[in-house]
Amino acid sequence: MAENHAQEYKCPNCGAPLTYSPGTRQLVCESCDSTFGLEEVSLGQRNVKKVESFDWGKYKRNFSGQKLEHTAVYNCKSCGAVIEADAATAATKCPYCDNNIVLDEKVEAGLRPNAIIPFKYKPKDLPGLVKKFCEGKTLLPRNFFNDSYLTDVQGLYVPFWLFDCDVEGGVNLEGEIIHAYSTRDEEVTQISHFLLERDGAMSFHNIPVDASTKMSNDVMDSVEPFDFSELVDFQDGYLAGYLADRFDSDPDAELPRATARLMNSAERVLLDTCPGYSNVRITSNGMQITDAAVKYALLPVYLLNCHYKGTKYQYAVNGQTGKVVGKLPSDDSKAMRWFLATFAGVAAAAFAVLNIIL
Repeated sequence: MAENHAQEYKCPNCGAPLTYSPGTRQLVCESCDSTFGLEEVSLGQRNVKKVESFDWGKYKRNFSGQKLEHTAVYNCKSCGAVIEADAATAATKCPYCDNNIVLDEKVEAGLRPNAIIPFKYKPKDLPGLVKKFCEGKTLLPRNFFNDSYLTDVQGLYVPFWLFDCDVEGGVNLEGEIIHAYSTRDEEVTQISHFLLERDGAMSFHNIPVDASTKMSNDVMDSVEPFDFSELVDFQDGYLAGYLADRFDSDPDAELPRATARLMNSAERVLLDTCPGYSNVRITSNGMQITDAAVKYALLPVYLLNCHYKGTKYQYAVNGQTGKVVGKLPSDDSKAMRWFLATFAGVAAAAFAVLNIIL
């Protein structure tokens, strides 16, 4: 069996694992409190060379159609243990010595990410973010924060495709102008129908589509938006202390999702050019996508579980913005009181209207 390469991240001073510190460009050692810049850390015996990043054209020629199946086996350079990892895993921890490692071949050989948004929030920030997420939720159980606890916190770099493209062409629309007026004998509503044409050209950048089949598309869409002005060139050191997956769905497979998102945006832009018309709708769309390009990026997400009265609630947290998504528990008694109060209010309003009519 060919040897797979696992790159370790160890403190040069004491040999303990190093972890990337969110919001900085430093790796920290929790054992001796040393800090090191990303460029300072010697990455074992790895040769210093220019590593080829992802290129869509080369990928289609050389890699498209490859399947990531089963698992791969790696040797930890720190303790010699054999590590079995999912075939899409790009960064992990050794379960025996807790060393932070990057599985080199998953970020090299033309499959290296072009860019990354590093984590800004630390695990210790997560309870406060979840608490803020819960503020104003009137149906939340009163003692939720006292009786719940967070577990299984994982900082994960999720693979994303970031599409750039131009859109040009036109759409046909229908719209109405409604004019209401009164005569001495009646109320008149005049509706005029119009056929509208709009042409335009737009450029879109960094349309995100997650590239992992293991992650729910709905969850990944919900943790957006990310601030792509903070994209930086990929460096291995950002992965130290975090999990990371390599993409397992290629750009061609995900391009339709990106196309649907940007077409919706383009249509909204053209609809906004029809002020003064009511009930505007698009009847045909002749817009075309040109000059499509894609970057391969890793974006930061925390996954965690919240346990409350025997039930596990799962949350995802945007590691850059702190946005939290997930389902919250509901207090049934509060929900019933809210329903009765709402029903009583609607019933009172209906009774008042009935009295006025009578």
